[in-house]
Order: sequence, then structure tokens, then C-alpha cells
Amino acid sequence: MKIGLEIHVQLPTKTKMFCSCPATDAPGPNTHVCPTCLGMPGSRPVLNRKVLEYGIMLAKLLGCKVADTTWFSRKTYFYPDMSKSVQITQYDNPIGEGGVYYLNGKKPIRITRIHVEEDPGKTKRVGDLSSLVDYNRSGIPLAEIVTEPDISTPAEAREFLGQLIQDIRCVIDIPGDGERSIRCDCNISVGKERVEVKNVTGLKNVERALTFEVVRQTKILKAGGKIDRETRRFDEERGVTISVRKKEFEADYGYIDEPDLGVYHIREMAESIKIRESPQKMTVRLSQQYGIDQKMAKQLVNTSVTLAELFEEVAAKHGTQNAVKWVAGPVSSNWKSLETSGADVHDVIGIVDRFTAGEITDTECGIEIKCLMTGEDLESVKGASGDLDKIVNDYLDQNPGIIEDYRKNDKAANKAIGFVMKNSGGSYSSAEVVEAVKRLIESRL
Repeated sequence: MKIGLEIHVQLPTKTKMFCSCPATDAPGPNTHVCPTCLGMPGSRPVLNRKVLEYGIMLAKLLGCKVADTTWFSRKTYFYPDMSKSVQITQYDNPIGEGGVYYLNGKKPIRITRIHVEEDPGKTKRVGDLSSLVDYNRSGIPLAEIVTEPDISTPAEAREFLGQLIQDIRCVIDIPGDGERSIRCDCNISVGKERVEVKNVTGLKNVERALTFEVVRQTKILKAGGKIDRETRRFDEERGVTISVRKKEFEADYGYIDEPDLGVYHIREMAESIKIRESPQKMTVRLSQQYGIDQKMAKQLVNTSVTLAELFEEVAAKHGTQNAVKWVAGPVSSNWKSLETSGADVHDVIGIVDRFTAGEITDTECGIEIKCLMTGEDLESVKGASGDLDKIVNDYLDQNPGIIEDYRKNDKAANKAIGFVMKNSGGSYSSAEVVEAVKRLIESRL
């Protein structure tokens, strides 16, 4: 089985790709349109250069070689969602080619190319025989990321897309829901010929569409049939793919250079653009640099890049052990409380400063961090935490073997956590118990 994806990312420009129409939600159908995005005779495109900047950012994220020069082409096709019967895209010389993106820091997924293009309009079916077209979307800038068929399963395709969306959001501000700002054309081959499922949105639907195709194509081949090279669409409600048309070949599109747009020299622009480290690369680096397991590194980064950066700050000042103990412990477990408390998370460093200086105890440090994160009253928490700590310590005193077991596998803490939850009468949340158990076990290592 081979799976390759063509991923269309909506770029967050204020205006469309080749005109001044707003690239934002419109009040009604066909209200954000003009002669240019409708393809009226005499209208001419003017490139929004911000599109090139975003394209370069994504090319760098994906490890592509950025071209020195790039230009646009006309792709001919006669469908009602493209009123001028051509789409302005890139063909001969895209912004970036030959990249590699690593899934979970391990499996390489080759990136064939990344180019920018305009979005067609949107067709809406009305009844069985009629369709309406809304051209508000026509001319919205997209980046298209094309992978080689290196993805092995539908589940892996979903995982790849999820990781990629997270990394893209770190580089550019994808509008709206990250999943819904990305549409995916899924190419899958179980036998010899490949089938393309167009315009699938959402991680779950990508996996569902591909899974259906695996089953459909396998049944045909087992029955001695032949897989047709075709384009299909995914019906979300029924969970099936439906044939739309026979798949075109590249020559069918009649590509020609876009005569109304010139050649763009982008080397200097590319050299001036810097992007921040992606979550995927940060996860791998944290694991390697600080000697923590990749699961912990991934949890830090997935919770928040800010949390991972705080981990590095504490590790640089007080060592990896304190960063693991405090940032991966009470800071991480109470991270969601920051939304309501409004605290400055970097104040954690001051609390750890006092702990390493011997001004406060292990228990007091954990309590102060929790109160900072949640906004709870320090004295009230001290009283409640003292009771919880006593329950945990009593259990550890009676079961000293857990300490050595925890050293080999941190899941050994689950036994103590279960005991405390069962015997504390529901007085403490699971997050509080987990934090206290791990903190007090680690204080005995």
C-alpha cells in the first residue's frame, strides 16, 4: 500500500492572491468578488507578495531547497468553480523542492515540492441535478505541499497530518480551526493504479476516506478486477468515496506560463526570512539534549511551546533534574489553570531559585508553584497539601519497594496513586494526587 498526500494550506493574508478583495469570511455568497477573481475580460492579476513569504516559510519548515527564482503558470480546466477556466498556479519552478519531514522524529516522509496557487470557488449541490457556485473563495491564496508516497497506512496519514498542522501553526497563523484550514487530496494505491480522493477536510475524515479506499480497492483486486485511475470525493455522512471523473494526466491540463505575471527573484527574500523551531524538531532536540525520554519531551511541547521553553530555562539554571521535577511535574499538571489565573509562568523560576538555595522545602516549593499556577490561597493549600503529603508518605513508608520500581519505570507510581485516590474519600483531584505522589517519590530517589 502506498499513500501520498497533496495538502492545501490556506494562507492568512488580508487580501486575495491577485486582487484587493478581502480574504476573510464574507457576509453572503459572491460578495467578496471583483473582475479579477471572477476572470472578467481585461482584468489582470497583481501578486500579493506576502504569499511568497509564507511559501518560503513553509518550504524552510519542510527542509526544501528554496528556488532562486519562481514564476506562475496557467492550469487549464473547465469546471464551474473556476470561472476563467484557468487556475493560476506554479508548475515548472515552484518555491521549494526536495524536502524531508520526519514523522515523530524518526520516519522520513519525502516532500516533492511546495508551491502557491489560487483557490477555486466553492460548489454547493442543491437537490439532485443542480449546483450553485460561490466565488468568495476564488483567489484565496493556498500553499500546496506534495509528498512522495511514503505513508504506509491511513492511521499514519492522520498522524502525519496532525503533526504537520501543529508545526505549520508554529510558523504561520493558520486562520480558524487548523484542521479546517487545510484540505487534503489523498492519493492511494493498493495495487498498480492510484486513486485520488479530492478535498478531504479534517484528520478523522482523511483516515476514514483512505480506510474506505483500502477496503474498496482490495475487494476489487481479490475479485480479479482492475483499479481505474480516477478522481473520487468523500461523502462524510455515509463514510464512502464516490467516483467523480476519470483521473487526468498532467498533459491534460495544458500548462502554459502566466503571461500577466513575471519572474520573481526570491533568493534575498528567502535569506532574510527566519522561522522558529518547529514543535517536531523541538521534541527531538529536548530528548537528545537533556536526556529525557521522547514521550516526556512530546508531552511538554504538545502542552505548550512556552512550557517547553520554561523547561529549558530551568534546566539551564538549575539542571535537568529540577526541570523534570518542577516543570514536567506541578507546572505541567496545572498548565490549564493559567487561563483563569493569568499568572506569569516565568515566576516559577524564582520559586525554584529559593528551593535550590535551601530557603523552602521540597513540599513548600510544590505548593507555591501550584498556587502560582491556579491562583489559590497559599495558606489554604498548605493545610490541604500537608494532609495529602502525609497520606502519600505513610504509604511510601510502608511500601519502600515502589521507589526502586519507579526508578526503572515511572508507571510504578500508579499503584500509589490508586491507593491514595481510593482512601482519600475524593478529597483531592487526580491531578493533585499524581503531582504529590510523583514529587514525594522523586524526593526519595
